[in-house]
Amino acid sequence: MRAWLIIRRFYRESVVVPALVLATITISAPNRLAAQQRPASSTQAAANSSASVAAELRESASLLKLGKRDEAESILRRLISRTPRNADAHNLLGIILDQGGRFKDAEREYREALRLKPDSVSPLANLGVLLARTGRPGEASRAFELVLQRIPDHPQATLNLGLQYVARADYARAAPLLERATQLGLDSYELRYNLGIALYNLKRNSEAVTALESAAALSPHAAEPFYYLGLIAWERCQDETAGELWEKAVSLRPNFPAANFMLGEVLRKHQRLEGAKDFYERALEQDRSKLVYYVRLGGVYILYGNFARALDVFQRAAQRFPAVADIHYFVGLAARGTGDYDLAQASLRKALIRRPDHVDALGLLGAIASDRGDIAAAERLLSRAIALDERHFNAHHDLGRLLVRTHRYAEALPILQRAATLNANDPDIHYQLFLVLSRLKRKDDADREFATYKRLASESKIQK
Repeated sequence: MRAWLIIRRFYRESVVVPALVLATITISAPNRLAAQQRPASSTQAAANSSASVAAELRESASLLKLGKRDEAESILRRLISRTPRNADAHNLLGIILDQGGRFKDAEREYREALRLKPDSVSPLANLGVLLARTGRPGEASRAFELVLQRIPDHPQATLNLGLQYVARADYARAAPLLERATQLGLDSYELRYNLGIALYNLKRNSEAVTALESAAALSPHAAEPFYYLGLIAWERCQDETAGELWEKAVSLRPNFPAANFMLGEVLRKHQRLEGAKDFYERALEQDRSKLVYYVRLGGVYILYGNFARALDVFQRAAQRFPAVADIHYFVGLAARGTGDYDLAQASLRKALIRRPDHVDALGLLGAIASDRGDIAAAERLLSRAIALDERHFNAHHDLGRLLVRTHRYAEALPILQRAATLNANDPDIHYQLFLVLSRLKRKDDADREFATYKRLASESKIQK
């Protein structure tokens, strides 16, 4: 049985690490001008008060750096109760709450700091980080953009906005920002890795390799850079190198479905189907949300001729992705291989309900109708498939065979000749042409087709 298998382009999984950076707390200096305009006694008191506030802010910041959040929070809450309009105190309290996962309270403090001091940068940058963490990327990006309007070379905002663009797959905007962040003196695994992703997606592969290799050097136990380096090698047709890089990724992180899947791709490309099957199974076991993982695994089982296992894989996919026409087609393909024509036809009709112009489903449904002796339905379905896709080899082949079976040789001839132009190496096409030309009394042409058939059949046996 010929396989009507659609081989889809492999899926690339993005592995983004949006590790955003909180801005450094800035503590305002006491207002000396205002102090100079007061009487001497009040000036001294104000100076002492301002110095005390600054000291408490510095102490809180020091405690925060030491990881003593509770102590820092206590000092700040006492300070805010005495000086509720101190923007720096609200910002620093926001950082403490943010780090403790109390995002709603932290957001309130950041916004209060901005209300008290609208042109302040630190709480705005920190608010952007919080918005990103809590799933509001649009608001986060606007916050970072506003920071950069005020301070164009703000390092953390430059990095954080670049990371936001990577997460949104806006690589054209991400790359310049991340490159600028390195020029501003920032350097980290997250920066190098995400820059590599952006450059890779912009087809700047040589630069991507440099960024990803430096990311791997900064974090030798991270698997993700090796995954992307493998993709670049794969695109350069360096299959062996790609395989080694994905093996490295899997050794560092065994539960890495995308890398396991790509190892399956390498092995399938080189006809090592048993190994490919193992990696596809591993990828699917680790991540059941990717349709292509089911398709590839089921496809390998079909290449093995194990239609029962293929049917099981495709039926599981159909349960998870019922709206996808292709997966119902694959169920039909596997069901036909098991001899379950009723299930095959029902599944192919489901595919056509979802996509009426699904050429492969129409063609396979026509082939099954022909197998079951429903000549009129088979001819209608196969003719419709050809009308939709004049390059569809299987539909031409099956319609030609059907016309030969019903002794309509003159009609079969152009259909089979067209099939031969689409796939000149299929032995059965030439055998069918031999039958037609023999019935039409074209002996020389028939002899030529029969000789071609024997040669191709012999070559096919040798290859097996």
